[in-house]
Amino acid sequence: MTPSASLLLLLLLGLSQALPLQEEGNTEEEEEEEEVTDTVDITTRILTSNNNTDELLLEGDLMVPTTRNAMTCWSQKCLWKKASNRMVTIPFTVSSQFTRSENQKIINALNSFQSRSCIRFVPRQNQNDYISIENRGGCFSAMGRTGGKQVLSLNRQGCIYHGVIQHETLHALGFHHEQTRSDRDSYVRINWQNINPQMAYNFKKHSTNNLNTPYDYSSIMHYGRTAFSIQQGRDSITPIPNPNVQIGQRTGMSSLDVRRINALYSC
Repeated sequence: MTPSASLLLLLLLGLSQALPLQEEGNTEEEEEEEEVTDTVDITTRILTSNNNTDELLLEGDLMVPTTRNAMTCWSQKCLWKKASNRMVTIPFTVSSQFTRSENQKIINALNSFQSRSCIRFVPRQNQNDYISIENRGGCFSAMGRTGGKQVLSLNRQGCIYHGVIQHETLHALGFHHEQTRSDRDSYVRINWQNINPQMAYNFKKHSTNNLNTPYDYSSIMHYGRTAFSIQQGRDSITPIPNPNVQIGQRTGMSSLDVRRINALYSC
């Protein structure tokens, strides 16, 4: 081997030892790029992921608690408590099954509440009531505070997206899906003929406290057009009077989502 070849080999060996090993799979930059270019609506993503769970879910992603009606959360009993400093502090844990990149996405989504409301997610120490973020068989949460350990599932294969994490976190804070609110028939038409009769219960209206806010087509809590549709291309939900209004966005909380958080928790 010539001296120049030996020198080149040594340089390459040193460089390989200096560079950190990367985890298998996509880098954070590649994951962010995929999320930007992805066009799957949030409901399709959540419902597809939840096909893999044996959990009994209502409206596609709401766990059924044993202590109360899963659809009722407008009383003080199921809201997270406000501290003396007027901040709503919610302890949480994140499963070690998530990669460093996935963990960071979860933390970023939780921190997005802090900059726009009085909600503060803090690592759990010894608090009795807390949210346990786990890698289970889908994307789902309970409605509001249930007491004790409260599971918020974010399956690694389909739920680690900013909008999905916010969506499930809003359920944990006590918020319904937008299209089930009490006045929805003035804003959307439910196309019952395009919905599997066994899935029709997912579109039941609820006696919601709408917090004096208008109906929000752009809410991160709104179903997409084809949720629970019996056939691809058939809409289960149509906005009215303008059928072309976008629903089921997936990028993040709308301004009305934020306003409702602040209204419900008196931020």
